[in-house]
Amino acid sequence: MSEALENGKPLSRRQPAPRLPEMDWTLLIAAAALIGLGFVMVASASMPIADRQFHDPFHFIWRHAAALALALAAALGVLAVPIRFWERHGTLLFFLGILLLVMVLIPGLGRNVNGATRWIPLGPFNLQSSEFMKFFAVIFIAGYLVRRREEVETRFMGFVKPMVLIAIAATLIMAEPDFGTTVVLMATVMAMLFLGGVNIAYFGALVGLVVLAGVALVITSPYRMQRVISYRDPWADPFDTGFQLSQALIAFGRGEWAGVGLGNGIQKQFYLPEAHTDFIIAVVGEELGLAGVLLVLVAFGFIVWRAFRIGFRARRAGRHFEAYLAQGFGLGLGLQGLINIGVNVGLLPTKGLTLPFMSYGSNSLIVASMIIAVLLRIDLEGRQDPGVETRAGRVSWVRA
Repeated sequence: MSEALENGKPLSRRQPAPRLPEMDWTLLIAAAALIGLGFVMVASASMPIADRQFHDPFHFIWRHAAALALALAAALGVLAVPIRFWERHGTLLFFLGILLLVMVLIPGLGRNVNGATRWIPLGPFNLQSSEFMKFFAVIFIAGYLVRRREEVETRFMGFVKPMVLIAIAATLIMAEPDFGTTVVLMATVMAMLFLGGVNIAYFGALVGLVVLAGVALVITSPYRMQRVISYRDPWADPFDTGFQLSQALIAFGRGEWAGVGLGNGIQKQFYLPEAHTDFIIAVVGEELGLAGVLLVLVAFGFIVWRAFRIGFRARRAGRHFEAYLAQGFGLGLGLQGLINIGVNVGLLPTKGLTLPFMSYGSNSLIVASMIIAVLLRIDLEGRQDPGVETRAGRVSWVRA
């Protein structure tokens, strides 16, 4: 039969409307909501100090917008990378991270700010090696747990060998110094080994050694010891050692239930140091109140839950690397968010650690966005190739 004609030309068949890819859109929405709220709060918190220091209230806003553009580009690039690439090159990426940590400590190469050398200047961009080390370390440990699974579960050296490499990375980070990032890195890796089925006795010994090392670092460092003392009672010296925490607590107190209103906070105006970076949640507490803080907590909890859910589905399909990768990234984001908020409300000693997705800082925002992209890629590949359900690895999920 001849095709139907219209004005002497064959009618073209109607093309189906393009469909969005099937992936975890709720995870993407939660992360985007935190990034959007973070941009608003960075703008609110940074304008007074930017106006005073640079005579331009939008100084930090423009830079944070540029960081958002870089984070989006990095996330899109990572989303296009198959998970198999990360599994194949995890060890190489880890040693690349070690190289970057060494480079930042080379005199004249690393950039020193406020007594800490954590950045490598790359033109207008400053690369923070420790942030990317957290990303590389999770990939490396996930691959190791797959390759040496039986050894990790049955032999002492099975979990000691990766911890030696992680200890080298942690030592280099401590040399910057960056105690907060070291804590997040070590806690994430140890949790991944625990979920990977390491012997409980060996794991307990490792935890004891790490705790003793942490106590020794605090005792032998006067400024860390002073932070611990100030954290226990910031009001004992509210104008010196306890100033930062006491101002953060005042911000939360002023916010009460619903906050004083967006942009109406007082503590960010030269009272609360680092209001747009490490103490951004205190600004949220003052301007949006307890309701705003709870919203942030719920969003972080949801992201961690979705990461574990994605990992659980990968585990059931027999894709163990993806499972370890998802739960490792979920743990890393959750731990860093928990520590940052704990510091702000006085539950933990003060340390320099950003709040993922929200704090000012391009490296933290880029790495957090890359993590979300990897999680989305794991979910996307799982939907395209569901695999075969397996009973393997049940120990780790019972522990989780």
